[in-house]
Amino acid sequence: QVQLVESGGGMVQPGGSLRLSCTVSGLTLDYYGIAWFRQVPGEEREGISCTSNRGRGNYYSDSVKGRFTISRDNAKNTVTLQMTNLQPGDSGVYYCNTGGGPWYEGPYWGQGTQVTVSS
Repeated sequence: QVQLVESGGGMVQPGGSLRLSCTVSGLTLDYYGIAWFRQVPGEEREGISCTSNRGRGNYYSDSVKGRFTISRDNAKNTVTLQMTNLQPGDSGVYYCNTGGGPWYEGPYWGQGTQVTVSS
């Protein structure tokens, strides 16, 4: 059974940082790309960042480029999204997904983790 579990969300002030983790089980992470999506109520789901399988590259949306960094540890079955200089527009529920290219949505999703940026 494939499971993706996000962690690391929370509330921060503008300019702050958070690190989100997506821990994967039930599949060999090296064979899969992983993408982070953000959902805000009333808006379409937005692709934020993704890491392709087999080292084919990382991608970022224009809104987070230069502030967010995605990385993966295949041995630990974990993908991390380091978020810096957070702004209120970054708020939302962040989901990881077995998609690997911008912004392909794979079949497996995590439950989501809430990120709130507010003063």
